[in-house]
Parts: sequence; C-alpha cells; structure tokens
Amino acid sequence: MNEHLNWFTLLLNKLFGHAVLAVMAALKIAPRDPAYPIPNFVAASALVCLLAVVFFLWLRPRISADRPGATQQVMELLLANPMGVGIRDLLDENVGHQGREYLPMVGAISIFVLFANAISLVPIFLSPTGHPSVPLACAILTFAYYNWLGLKHHGPIGYAKHFAGPVWWLSWLIFPVEIISHTARLLSLTVRLWANIFASELIYVIFLGLFMTPALVIGRNHPVLGLILGIFPAVFPVAFMALHLFVAVVQAFVFTILPALYIGMATSEEH
Repeated sequence: MNEHLNWFTLLLNKLFGHAVLAVMAALKIAPRDPAYPIPNFVAASALVCLLAVVFFLWLRPRISADRPGATQQVMELLLANPMGVGIRDLLDENVGHQGREYLPMVGAISIFVLFANAISLVPIFLSPTGHPSVPLACAILTFAYYNWLGLKHHGPIGYAKHFAGPVWWLSWLIFPVEIISHTARLLSLTVRLWANIFASELIYVIFLGLFMTPALVIGRNHPVLGLILGIFPAVFPVAFMALHLFVAVVQAFVFTILPALYIGMATSEEH
C-alpha cells in the first residue's frame, strides 16, 4: 500500500471494496491497490458528506424563528452576516437578488469544502481537499454549473457572444483567449484549494516532528529534560490547528466568492 489507511477507509473497503472493484473493472480502470480500492481521500469525502447529512438532519427540526439556538445562529452566519461575506451575501452582491436561486448548489459546494478542509482537525483524518482529485471534482462541478447557467440564460448563440468581446472585428482574437481563460479557471480553482490545504497540513507535520525529535533524543539520556521538552510538541500543535482552521475557512470563502463571480458574469446581460 502507498499510504496508511485509517479505520474508516478500511471499513469502507471491507463493506464496498468488491462493488468498487466491479465498477472499476467495468470502466476499464485499474485500481492502485486491488486489496483496498477505496483510498483515504475518497473515504474522507464520503465521511464529510455523511456527517453533513446527519448534521443538517439533526439541525432541521431544531430551527426556530423565535428562539434560535447557538448552532442555528452559527449556520445563519454562513448564509448572511454583518460583514457581507456569507454565501447569500456574496450571491446577492455578484449576481443580484436572482442569485438566491443558485444558493443550493453554491452553498452545497461551499459547505462541503469547509467541512472537508476542517476534518483533519481530527487527528486520524486528512483533509480530502489536500488531495488534488477532490478540489478538481469541485472545480469541474463549478465550471459545468456556471456555464450551464450561461447557456440556459442566454441560449447557445447569446452565450457565445460573451466570449467574442464587444468589438465584432476583434472577435476572432478575443474568442480563443476567452476560451483559454475560462478553461484555466479549472486549474486555478483546483490548485488554489489543494495547495493551501496540503501546505497547511504539511507544515503541521513538519513542525510537530521538529519539536518531537529533540524531546525523544534528549529524553533517552535525560528523562526529566526530555519530559520538559515534551511539553512543546504537546502544546504547540494547538497553534497550528488554529492556523489550519483559519486556512480552511478562508479557502471555503474563496470557493464561494469565485463561483458567485463566475455565475454573475455568465448570467450578465452585458456583452
């Protein structure tokens, strides 16, 4: 195996491994590890979706307009808040009031990214967004969704005019540039999310190792001093957990505002 599998990944492989192998064989896809065809990032993504479903099923009957609880208020802040950086706020600002009809899709991706980024705060899990496949999947969904909205809103010919620019005699030059620019959004969305989460987790592991190594080495000959030095690897990771949570929230915000911008541009009446 190329990676250490956590208990949840092992459980999914035990329950669904044969079915996954059958599907992959039908699609002519060779698994990296036939004994464990479900890797950690796929299992973590499934866990994030499962936890989100359970969480919102738990929250739904507890929503109250008269006496909102703390959890409800936190989730409402994700939608709208005084700073204007909620999911609904960003859609209203970049798309207009009609942007609220796009809230389910944009909100679902945004919340998935937030939960997926933050799940590595649980020590046995790594963020699935730290693997390039998951950010790429989110980017493809976003790319397909806003282009579909543009086609639906303007029609094929009208939407094509968005790529041609305002000056008709320069359209032959602008059109391919715009196509390349739009396609590059797949890369930018993917790399931005993946690189930040991967780097955040890597920094945590590196600094944890730097603090643990002296404590272990010195502790062999000087147990008391080793115990004192052991305080640092026990306490210092808290700062990196806070930093990772900050990165997780920022990247979820980026993966909300950029889709909102793309939808706004795709459905705009300007040519």
